[in-house]
Amino acid sequence: MRIIAGAWRGQQLQAPAGRGTRPTADRTRETLFSMLVSRLGSFEDLRVADLYAGSGALGLEALSRGAAHATFVENDPAALAAIRGNLLTFNANDRAEVQPLSAENLASTQPFDVIFADPPYGPGSGTAVVAAVREAGWLVSNGWLAVETEAREAVDPGAWRIEAERRVGRARLTLIRALDSSAPTLS
Repeated sequence: MRIIAGAWRGQQLQAPAGRGTRPTADRTRETLFSMLVSRLGSFEDLRVADLYAGSGALGLEALSRGAAHATFVENDPAALAAIRGNLLTFNANDRAEVQPLSAENLASTQPFDVIFADPPYGPGSGTAVVAAVREAGWLVSNGWLAVETEAREAVDPGAWRIEAERRVGRARLTLIRALDSSAPTLS
């Protein structure tokens, strides 16, 4: 695994030991970031969260591309060690926070512009993370939630809206927009 673009382009990432995590493949990350950059323009000065962070590849990719801050949520000890190691490697501790907790039980925090969620593949996993993010108030109005699920697993966005979906190998990438009720809807 490596960083795809930005300040740390080409740098290798430390992956968690064991089989407790399923790292997002470089090709899938590249597709996801292409989908987001075409909508956002850039990651400059954005606050991002990486749920089920694993190695922290998604949050680190966003930091490499100019995000102001990344919060990594993970509860697997090997993954937490990998995230902390990667943050040290990239000297990014001052722009990051690691929360050692379950992404199903998010603690109160300042909301994010973009949230990445790569839950363990399983029925309803993507829909559950949408509900957890919404209930915790983790996404700003008009913010983006990017969810990776198994290719056959659709995500129910609830009151929010699916803006795009792509299949990449075994994965389905779903981009959800947290449109508030006062914002005009996109056609």
